[in-house]
Amino acid sequence: MITEINFDGIVGPSHNYAGLSLGNLASTRNFGKVSRPRDAALQGLAKMRANLERGLPQGFFLPQRRPDEGWLRQLGTTIAEASPALRANALSASSMWAANAATVSPGPDTADGRCHLTVANLATMPHRSHEWRETLAQLRIAFADAAHFAVHAPVPPPFGDEGAANHMRLTRSHSEPGIEVFVFGENGGPFPARQHRESSAAVARRHGLDPAHTVFAQQSEEAIAAGAFHNDVVAVANERVLFTHEHAFAAREALYAELREKFAEIEIVEVPASAVSLADAITSYLFNAQLVTLPSGEMALVLPGEARETPAVWRWLEAHVAGNGPIRHLFVHDLRESMANGGGPACLRLRVVADPASVDPRFIATGEKLDRIEAVVRKCWPEQIAVEDLSTPALWRDFLAARAALCAELDLNELDREFF
Repeated sequence: MITEINFDGIVGPSHNYAGLSLGNLASTRNFGKVSRPRDAALQGLAKMRANLERGLPQGFFLPQRRPDEGWLRQLGTTIAEASPALRANALSASSMWAANAATVSPGPDTADGRCHLTVANLATMPHRSHEWRETLAQLRIAFADAAHFAVHAPVPPPFGDEGAANHMRLTRSHSEPGIEVFVFGENGGPFPARQHRESSAAVARRHGLDPAHTVFAQQSEEAIAAGAFHNDVVAVANERVLFTHEHAFAAREALYAELREKFAEIEIVEVPASAVSLADAITSYLFNAQLVTLPSGEMALVLPGEARETPAVWRWLEAHVAGNGPIRHLFVHDLRESMANGGGPACLRLRVVADPASVDPRFIATGEKLDRIEAVVRKCWPEQIAVEDLSTPALWRDFLAARAALCAELDLNELDREFF
């Protein structure tokens, strides 16, 4: 049965606050602080477990091999000899944010009826630009069934593509054909626009999407300048609902009119700036919540604790749920370690609409499997890391050993290698 599966990135053992992401205000603000990789991974696993218990299909991706010594060799250096900046880029655990792994078009939308996935090139930021090789390897294993999936290599640079964080889908139900919305940026004041229109158009062509059911929308320069480095920081869609901030899009009224023309059933829930400022929306990651459909058919938001701690945001949410709006439930989770590096509940997951039986079962979560992953994390993940610790060879060896232990536990030893 075709349904939506959320694949969460397991937070890797090298999770740290090196402040590598220009335009990501949380990443910059927390530069140099002590991270807690074990807590970060456990927080993510707790969210996965809770969603599984809510009746939502759940999968996962493994953290990537760090340090990425193959990437450093391509740059003519080694982890021991690299500059502190290059070393930090080679040690980043940013693949935890699976929303940037790929763009996904479900089978009901594509010309050949298969689910298409294009791995994101993440070309704008050095610390993310080398993720795609291992991401592609994991996707090709997880979605190897060629009768149901087509997995594509990344769009070539210089066209930046940051994956599903800039892609939304509107439909009556996940298993029916839908409208795919690709959000791109032009500029954002001091910050780069990471998603190029050319990349989005290339992905739509590759996936065999009907142009009549495809929309290209420009993210507002105001949102990018305020710190919305991806669209999913200011807007999210689920089935018939678009949940968005007033200032998420350029020419928003024209966009809304196009969406209504292509999909008459759409329900646009717009949060006005007079109620929630862009600053509060971005700090709280209100729109980086997971907007999901529960087995009951009701919609819910899976939110970070910061949303409840931001008065204007929580007032708006409580008023919406108390009224007759489409979002009926609020579930709050502690994801402070991920949030401090600029990624909330939606950043941690990639939405794939498919039959779970067609996916390699090693990537599908069960309660028992999450128990096993948690045991490895508690045993092998570092308790804390200061930025200066990243120069410690013993710690590099610990990172590799921890990840190898997880690969072995999940019978995915083929991933315990370099991909350069």
